[in-house]
Amino acid sequence: QSYRDVDLDDPDVIRRRQHTANKILATLKAALTFSHTHSEYRHLVPSDGAWTAVKPYRNVDVAKVRYLNDKEARKLVKACPDDLAAIVTGALLTGARYSELARLRCSDFNKSAGTLYVSESKGGKPRHIALTDEGVKFFAQAVKGKAEGDLIFVREIGTPWRSAHQYRPLKQACEKAGISPVIGFHILRHTYASRLAMKAVPMVVIAQQLGHADTRITEKHYAHIAPSYVADTVRASFGEMGLVK
Repeated sequence: QSYRDVDLDDPDVIRRRQHTANKILATLKAALTFSHTHSEYRHLVPSDGAWTAVKPYRNVDVAKVRYLNDKEARKLVKACPDDLAAIVTGALLTGARYSELARLRCSDFNKSAGTLYVSESKGGKPRHIALTDEGVKFFAQAVKGKAEGDLIFVREIGTPWRSAHQYRPLKQACEKAGISPVIGFHILRHTYASRLAMKAVPMVVIAQQLGHADTRITEKHYAHIAPSYVADTVRASFGEMGLVK
């Protein structure tokens, strides 16, 4: 297995590793607690003292959301080779994941409806992504001259984009565009969602565009970016109590 080079002194790298450790710890604790609380296994695990005292890392669940501004996004696309520029632009205009974009067929683009159909997503549920006028124009150009069953995005050599194909060329494009620290492809998804949040788009709409099951993850990452999100939500939901004449 190949691994990316990471800076082990980078606070965000440390945070991500601690977050992973917390998830593994939670699974292990659940298994041990199950054994301890069920009579048929209790003789094997008579006490829960060995693991209840182990505490998870604190304040590692929420990362600071990194995103590009419009100027940085344009510089990045310009610095990319043509094949990478296409899929990067697709990410910036849809918020779709790298794997979702790599699987898109020309038939998934509906110019009349102005939508993009994602048949396979991380959560397992398909979704339709509403495109802006700029997005419709881009995908219309991207599918031009191709058959319905053709992939929308392919590499310069004509092969599909596979796992890890984007890492090195995206890093080189970031260095060429002067974007520091270098970003990963997922930051393009954050860029799309953050732009919607800053434009005061409701969290439920952002969640639907990104393919989140509900708004919890969306709010966790983007609510603080949205102007007056908390105040607007409270005022819209609380209603009148009839206490003030």
